[in-house]
Amino acid sequence: MNIILLGPPGAGKGTQAAHICEKFNIPQISTGDMLRAAVNDGTKIGIKAKKVIDSGNLVSDDIIISLVKERIESQDCNNGYLLDGFPRTITQADSLKLEDIKIDYVLDVQVPDEDIVTRMSGRRVHLASGRTYHIAFNPPNLEGKDDLTGEDLIQRVDDDEDIVRGRLKIYHKKTEPLVQYYKADALDTNTGTKFIAINGVGSLDEVQERITSALVS
Repeated sequence: MNIILLGPPGAGKGTQAAHICEKFNIPQISTGDMLRAAVNDGTKIGIKAKKVIDSGNLVSDDIIISLVKERIESQDCNNGYLLDGFPRTITQADSLKLEDIKIDYVLDVQVPDEDIVTRMSGRRVHLASGRTYHIAFNPPNLEGKDDLTGEDLIQRVDDDEDIVRGRLKIYHKKTEPLVQYYKADALDTNTGTKFIAINGVGSLDEVQERITSALVS
């Protein structure tokens, strides 16, 4: 099965993607990872991409699509794959279609903005160990201090409430239109694409179970 996973930042897509890939034995394809690997390996596409990056410009959709096409021809994609972080725009989604890259499932993990703000802005981290707490859901024994070392906990810059709200605003403007795009696509029986909305509120196990049930039904 070929899958696209949509959802706002903080919806838990990374964790759920790992679950899907393990459950169904498919690779998680990150366009960012592919781009870095192509540049490091000095492939034809990588050399082309490096020139663009070195000039300070964004890598074009054409280059990204070429990387995707090359990657999905690998043997480990025989059972399918999960696209991570792509497409982000309708233009990119159209490019996939033009290149006859078939998508079986589009999963949209839905979490209200305020829930995401609460999730992310409440996180606190012990940098040395990576231990993570939450001021509401998993507070440390002593406020602001790591349970094991007593050292200070910090709030990552990306978890600041204003930053989180800014990222959500960008998502709604640029990426959320893909939801409507793939909803419409699913109505076209010729595409074979199924759009499935997943309730992303609840425990990790609950959300995983919803996704698994949707993909095996």
